[in-house]
Amino acid sequence: MCEGLRARGFRLTPQRLAIVRLFSGDCSHPTAQDLFARLRPAFPTMSFATVYNTLDALAQAGLSSSLRLGALSGLGAATRFDPNTEPHHHAVCDRCGAVVDLPVDSLAAPQVDARTVRQSQGFRVRTVETIYRGTCAGCTGRPSLPPLPNVTPEA
Repeated sequence: MCEGLRARGFRLTPQRLAIVRLFSGDCSHPTAQDLFARLRPAFPTMSFATVYNTLDALAQAGLSSSLRLGALSGLGAATRFDPNTEPHHHAVCDRCGAVVDLPVDSLAAPQVDARTVRQSQGFRVRTVETIYRGTCAGCTGRPSLPPLPNVTPEA
């Protein structure tokens, strides 16, 4: 990630290095505010804008992704950031807001693919996101299970 920012003309200040290091190992899909709060003790003069702009630059460069999950997820409207650039889907808990990565190969193929969309609508697809919403194992009190090959909503 650091080299990717540097290649795009960003100066790697101590603050940006700390942001990238903390973010790159964080699978919780943090918001900029989450990372800002965790970094503030070490960098008391760092602004929130520095954190947000660094995360946004990583997403714009394709070195991470941004998730706008909306208020229905229990996360509010804040953008979440994901350092995982491998193709994957997300499961979002409607109660606690937890976001979990789901590998693409463990899920059923989508009904519509990018080529179909382009051929039928003339729309060039940049990325495909699938978000499964429901209740996580922690909120239901059940242990989590491995993903099923064909996921259908539960009543």
